[in-house]
Amino acid sequence: MKKIIRIGTRESQLAVWQATRAQELLAQHDVAAELVYIKSEGDIDLRTPLYEMGVQGIFTRSLDIALLNNRIDVAVHSLKDVPTQMPKEIVNGAVLKRGSYKDLLVYKGEVPALLTSDQPVTIATSSIRRKAQWLNKYPHHHLENLRGNVNTRLKKLEESNWHGAIFAAAGLERINLRPAQSFELDWMLPAPAQGAIVVVCREDDVFARDSSRHLNDEGTALCTKIERDFLRTLLGGCSTPISALAEMEDGKIIFKGNILSPNGKEKVEIEKIIAVEQSNEAGKNLAEELLSNGGKKIADTLRHAEK
Repeated sequence: MKKIIRIGTRESQLAVWQATRAQELLAQHDVAAELVYIKSEGDIDLRTPLYEMGVQGIFTRSLDIALLNNRIDVAVHSLKDVPTQMPKEIVNGAVLKRGSYKDLLVYKGEVPALLTSDQPVTIATSSIRRKAQWLNKYPHHHLENLRGNVNTRLKKLEESNWHGAIFAAAGLERINLRPAQSFELDWMLPAPAQGAIVVVCREDDVFARDSSRHLNDEGTALCTKIERDFLRTLLGGCSTPISALAEMEDGKIIFKGNILSPNGKEKVEIEKIIAVEQSNEAGKNLAEELLSNGGKKIADTLRHAEK
């Protein structure tokens, strides 16, 4: 009988879209798969800010437990949600071709008035990275916490007196929920691996590993590895104001990264062009250079605040 791969997914619309995409890609390689729905802690608690929940792994932990308990064969995650230190006995099976890495602002009212006004402006997001970059650019604005899946957050924005909220473009576009009143924040650097989807499996599951390998996009895997190595070297999780973007262009990798204080007042950034053949340790080396050029002070403050 033909083996069917059990794909673990969270129940949110976006998570199901991502898992279904992996299922479709597996089918193209004649591998049958079915979806198994798993609740995550991040979906159950929608009130506590992410950075107070020990966020690293909050959206992946339940799926990883199900994977280790053999309830599922693979799990599909947004790569930016996956801790830089993978759980023991779990490995990356594939990184799918990246979608949009950009953040966008969904707004109410008129954009020019919103961004040039001297009056109080309220923007919502649960991301400490987005908050820090926004306050760095608009220090007089007020930031509100916004949790939940994309559908919930859009509804909360609609019902609130906020002027706008920040979302990942890929998340809204994949499920056709991007509102007309939105635009990309080209100046905002994304979270490491934003827009990328990863398929993980048990280290000892040869069939799942071999099947997943068909889905791997080498360019996306390389760029997101650099970004995540940069994050890991800075000792950051997705609850820290650290951003990174690596893009391949003409056989080279263009990298931009930064670290900010949570209030946006301090910022250290780095931008480099790297040869692909020198990219293996690039993320680590770039992070160390940023630390030596002023980033260590911010990183030490962030680490102290987490204790």
